[in-house]
Amino acid sequence: MNTLKTRQTVVELCLELSRRGHFSGTGGNIALRIDAAHFAVTPSATDYLTMTAADVCVLRLADLAQVDGERAPSVETGLHAHVLRARPDAQCSIHTHQPLASACALLGRELKAMPDVLTRSLGRTVPLVGYAPSGSAWLSSKLARALRADTNAYLMFNHGALCCGISAEAAMLAVEDLETLARWHLMRQIAARAAQEPSMQKLLQRVAHALADNASPEFQTPDTP
Repeated sequence: MNTLKTRQTVVELCLELSRRGHFSGTGGNIALRIDAAHFAVTPSATDYLTMTAADVCVLRLADLAQVDGERAPSVETGLHAHVLRARPDAQCSIHTHQPLASACALLGRELKAMPDVLTRSLGRTVPLVGYAPSGSAWLSSKLARALRADTNAYLMFNHGALCCGISAEAAMLAVEDLETLARWHLMRQIAARAAQEPSMQKLLQRVAHALADNASPEFQTPDTP
């Protein structure tokens, strides 16, 4: 089984996610399906700017036995395994601590309302997975219960987000669209708070403008103060 190409793709995806600000240092991880029985996953505690294909781990999907790779697999391997088992169509799973989606995860609510253009990559809602310690079987089991065939993005309370897709490109798009959706939700909440508390408007206006500076025109919130 020649896995070099898949493992190199994992490296390239990590570098791109780091460049976009969704990965930082050793934070975040990726799984990429190799075949029906195996997947590649990022190694644990490895800086993505220095990681090589040889560092990327290859595991059996059924029991997570490691069959290749020079380092130990990510502590979040269980999250990715649950996705790839439950979603045979999914080729890629990405766990990030991307800034705006992580902020929404801290609010502790699923994202229900969303512009129609984002439903193609994300699904109709972005469920919230309840808190459990990072890398624990408890967290993996909570995600497993939340997984849906028509949903490609999940918030994890106090632990960022997980996105998946039928290809690496589709999963990367879901990551980007989730950040767009998170910005849209935060801007709407800021506008609502400013309307309720006039004394906070100037402060909230600065935050809203910072968010709006990076937003696509179609996702600008008209009510932003």
